[in-house]
Amino acid sequence: MQDCDLVIRGAAILDGTGRPEFEADVAVSDGKIVDVGVGGSARRGREEIDARGLHLTPGFVDIHTHFDGQATWSNRLNPSSHHGATTVVMGNCGVGIAPCRPTDHDVLIHFMEGVEDIPEVVLTAGIPWGWESFPDYLDFLAGRAFDVDVAAYLPHAPLRVFAMGQRGADREPATAADIAAMARLAREAVEAGAIGFSTSRTLNHRSSERRLMPNVTAAENELTAIAAALGEVGKGVLQVISDLDEPVGDFGMLRRLVERSGRPLSLSLIQFPNAPTRWSQVLGLIEQAHAEGLPIKAQVIGRPIGLLMGLAISRNPFSLCPSYQAIAHLDVPARLRALREPEFRVRLLQEYPVAMETGASSIYAWLDSIYPMSEPPNYEPQPQDSIAARAHAKGLDPVEYAYDLLIENDGTAIFYNPSINYSNNSIAAAETMIRHPDTLFGLGDGGAHMGMICDASVSTYMLTVGGGARCDPAGHGGQGAERRQRRRHGPA
Repeated sequence: MQDCDLVIRGAAILDGTGRPEFEADVAVSDGKIVDVGVGGSARRGREEIDARGLHLTPGFVDIHTHFDGQATWSNRLNPSSHHGATTVVMGNCGVGIAPCRPTDHDVLIHFMEGVEDIPEVVLTAGIPWGWESFPDYLDFLAGRAFDVDVAAYLPHAPLRVFAMGQRGADREPATAADIAAMARLAREAVEAGAIGFSTSRTLNHRSSERRLMPNVTAAENELTAIAAALGEVGKGVLQVISDLDEPVGDFGMLRRLVERSGRPLSLSLIQFPNAPTRWSQVLGLIEQAHAEGLPIKAQVIGRPIGLLMGLAISRNPFSLCPSYQAIAHLDVPARLRALREPEFRVRLLQEYPVAMETGASSIYAWLDSIYPMSEPPNYEPQPQDSIAARAHAKGLDPVEYAYDLLIENDGTAIFYNPSINYSNNSIAAAETMIRHPDTLFGLGDGGAHMGMICDASVSTYMLTVGGGARCDPAGHGGQGAERRQRRRHGPA
């Protein structure tokens, strides 16, 4: 057999089809795979790599990221690129920085800061603003070099502000002229290379000033016109995130967008803790639509979405206490010195119960649903693993125990609150969603949520599921317990 550039020998291959891993030699020439030799390849490589004991996979297409800002100042789109992504799709959820007039830079920065948890100072210092139109933004990106391939949605929020000015930011109803302008700009963006159009219908997305997104209450006729513009071009995906509080009515509107435009739609789907079965109803509606020929897919993640907390992170269980807020601006060593002072400790512990009554803090204050993050990370902690349960087992006060954990090891401790896809401490909903034929793997959110969420590692996490995301955790063949253990302890 002829020589080739590279042979990777003896790797355990997960090829992305869902079949079990298999061992093979992979030969590459001119950047392309020329042979996959199960049982060994007779080709010789000018370079050879012994990959026995290692996994070899195709690159992941990370379809849900927010690298819109990072891509303008960094050549490395990590952490997604660190976890096997070779293509990232950004501009999801209607959030982005193009198109944008010079007078609206601060408006979009405040929305990016609030929704994506990226500090304003980073965005202000980092974004070079070398564009106004979306085609200009794509040209700017094309002039840069990245460690992965990049695709971008046209986001609804900047589109609305660009077309309507302050009226768009204030969520005023769009006029016929406004809608025509947005449709024209959407057509222009897709023709220039935008992968599609994204929007948000969730009340959770707000600016750093707590203002709702410009597009969250946009009327159906506005969305229909934009979707129809993509239909006229015959290109582009519609990407939507929605609370789906009224599943039938809310999904019905999205379904009509697909019917009228002919374009495929990708809808984020998760298990909400306050509505733990709603996802199943929505998935049933998607299944029905798909059976009727409508290209609608749910975009899902294969593990809990959790908040990370600690001294070096945006929040911790004591963040709303007045005494802590007084030192929150200090660096970690200075905060540690204050937290170790006996008087400060007494004062903060006294403030904690009052601060927790605000309601807004509950998402990171319930110590019975917050867990010390282990090494390697355990993404499926059980009730007995919580801070409260561990404290009770030791005969300690949970709040005092959380305080001590927070400051031990020089304040490097990280707490984990799996708030999404984890009702009753079970990942069963996520497992069902990710195995469904009408779902797509995504929601890693690379490039966003810098201070409290890091799910971009979910791609390599899925490789720990005993043979890939579609393996059988129920244990056919007697391997269920081993697979479950490997799944629980995935990469950070």
